[in-house]
Amino acid sequence: MARQFDSQGFMWRFIFALVMVFLTYNPNGLSYYHWAKHAIFGEGTIMNPPFALVSVVLLIGWTIYLRATFRSLGGFGLLLAVAFFAIIIWWLVDLGLLGLNNVSVFSYIVLFLLSAVLAVGMSWSHIRRRLSGQADMDDVDE
Repeated sequence: MARQFDSQGFMWRFIFALVMVFLTYNPNGLSYYHWAKHAIFGEGTIMNPPFALVSVVLLIGWTIYLRATFRSLGGFGLLLAVAFFAIIIWWLVDLGLLGLNNVSVFSYIVLFLLSAVLAVGMSWSHIRRRLSGQADMDDVDE
C-alpha cells in the first residue's frame, strides 16, 4: 500500500526541488550553469564523464518535476502559482524588505520561490485529493 501524503512528503519534495534548482543555478558561482559556461567559453573541455553525468541527472530531475508540475497544475494553475509568488516578491519590494538593487538576494528569493512552485506542482494531486476527496485518473491502488 502506498504511503499517505503528509507535510513530511511535501518537505522532501521541496528539499529535492531546492537542491535541483540551486545546483542548476545560483548567484554564488558554484552551479551547473557556471560549470557549463566555463567549459564552453573557458579553457576546460565540455565533455568529460562528471559533466555528462551531472547533465543527465539534472535533466532527469527537471523532466520529472516539470512534467509533474504541468500535469498536476495545468497551464492556468501554473500561471496562478507564478502570479502568487510574483505578488509576494512585489509585496516584499513594496514594503521595503527587499530591494531590487541587490541582485544576489533577489536571485536567491526567486530561486527559492521557483523551488516552491515545483514542490507544489509535484504535490498538487495529493493536496487536491485531500481537499476535495476526488482522485485523479492516474491514481491507482490507493
